[in-house]
Amino acid sequence: MTKHIFVTGGVASSLGKGLTASSLGRLLKCRGLRVTMQKLDPYLNVDPGTMNPFEHGEVFVTDDGGETDLDLGHYERFIDESLSRASNATTGSIYSAVIAAERRGDYLGRTVQVIPHITNEIKERIRRLANDDVDVVITEVGGTVGDIEILPFLEAIRQFRLDVGRNNVCYVHVTLVPFIGPSGEQKTKPTQHSVTELRSRGIQPDVIVCRSEQPLSDSLKRKISNLCDVPVDAVCNCADADSLYEIPLVLHDEGLDTVVCELLGYQDRPLDLTEWKALYRKVLAVKGSVRIGLIGKYVSLVDAYLSVVEALNHGGIHHGVKVEIDWIQAEQVETLLAEGKLRDLDGIVIPGGFGERGVEGKIAAARFARERDVPCLGLCLGMQVMTIEYARNVLGLANANSTEFDASTPYPVIDLMESQRGVTTKGGTMRLGAYVAQLTAGSQVARLYGEEVVSERHRHRYEFNPLYRSRFEGTGFVASGTSPDGMLVEFVELESHPFWVGTQAHPEFKSRPDRPAPLFREFVAAALRRAEGRNPHLPLPTPEAAGSGTV
Repeated sequence: MTKHIFVTGGVASSLGKGLTASSLGRLLKCRGLRVTMQKLDPYLNVDPGTMNPFEHGEVFVTDDGGETDLDLGHYERFIDESLSRASNATTGSIYSAVIAAERRGDYLGRTVQVIPHITNEIKERIRRLANDDVDVVITEVGGTVGDIEILPFLEAIRQFRLDVGRNNVCYVHVTLVPFIGPSGEQKTKPTQHSVTELRSRGIQPDVIVCRSEQPLSDSLKRKISNLCDVPVDAVCNCADADSLYEIPLVLHDEGLDTVVCELLGYQDRPLDLTEWKALYRKVLAVKGSVRIGLIGKYVSLVDAYLSVVEALNHGGIHHGVKVEIDWIQAEQVETLLAEGKLRDLDGIVIPGGFGERGVEGKIAAARFARERDVPCLGLCLGMQVMTIEYARNVLGLANANSTEFDASTPYPVIDLMESQRGVTTKGGTMRLGAYVAQLTAGSQVARLYGEEVVSERHRHRYEFNPLYRSRFEGTGFVASGTSPDGMLVEFVELESHPFWVGTQAHPEFKSRPDRPAPLFREFVAAALRRAEGRNPHLPLPTPEAAGSGTV
């Protein structure tokens, strides 16, 4: 029977519940267990697809086209499993399902209430992930204990233990043990109050994970154990770590996976951390650095580009070099170029986004990279602005643009596919999820992927306009990957350039710490070669590393 672990949080938000859950998932996989994960979010949006990146961070896209919480990115990167839209459920989606059922008459005229109808729907979302191919489902409950909006979720997971049996459920509670400077002490009172609040909802945590700046003493762990009614060996400390990829090792040393496995009856499962320890050794072994300029609209919130940052870090780990990111506001690019402040960049990434703001700055960055031989990677909108830049400044198509930004452009090199058929509505035009691309034999992208048929995830509405494709052919601008029917351009590259590659997809979503996405791996290699010209002591990428991975 599938076992369930529920991860809740208390005291404060952003404590790292997602990373704690992901690390536990990795540890259980290292014991040979089949693990999948899920996030329950308390907001009323049906999904985060329409939420402001400044408020929510990035939207993580699954293979089946789910627009989900960014924590799913952590889950996938740590447990190395592709998740689905079923791995993210929001209050909005749950209420929508219940109200739709009520309108259909599914409740046969009964009064529809939070209990049992909403809680039953929440439990159904959890059960959907439990099947014969899964040993453990880890479910993270978003928000903080004490928030009014998560009460239905807490009630649902309380009931769930009664439904499936006490020995099939484990509750892990993540709390904060703050350090109070004037007194020079770590305080356990917030943790005590958080656990008291959780217990008032009928849930006694089996394990408490204490977040702190510095390690906790054994006496503090005993105090938490006594006052929160948790065995002392089930009080695990996760002090701040230098790297995300150290966290599973820290939590293992604290005994988290051992306690959880004993509670769930998996204590006889041997642990093999060989691969993860090898990865962490590579993280510690990085030397030197490359400077990457990330040209974005939402650079004041790093989480808006979380998967891009992690994919760059994966490329850096692969090549043994630290990736230092210069966060560059797209609207300031033209000023920075005039002041000569981008000359020391080793590479430029132009990530995805929606809307007109900052687009001209991104176009200017693409031109700078093309003319100065600076490695440049364009993602989604990034590929589109590279196309616009080339059309304007090489092909001479003055005022070429995307109809997203200028509906009356004389040269709509980027357009809605519906517009090319005489339809102007935006409805139903979003391409979401995994799509297959056919790469051109002998192209740069085919070499770095190591194969000619690849699949990457998409999240966009506008496309390279096929009516203009003939204008680009034979000019050095190569459409090096298309949809299998040849209609949609998926990859572009520039001949005789160290690395000027764009993709309509988001390859960052499939990157893994021990298996970087090929585009990011090779982009960092190109940036490293450029950096080596200024610092001959940097480790150059080896020939074996180039083109050694597939997606």
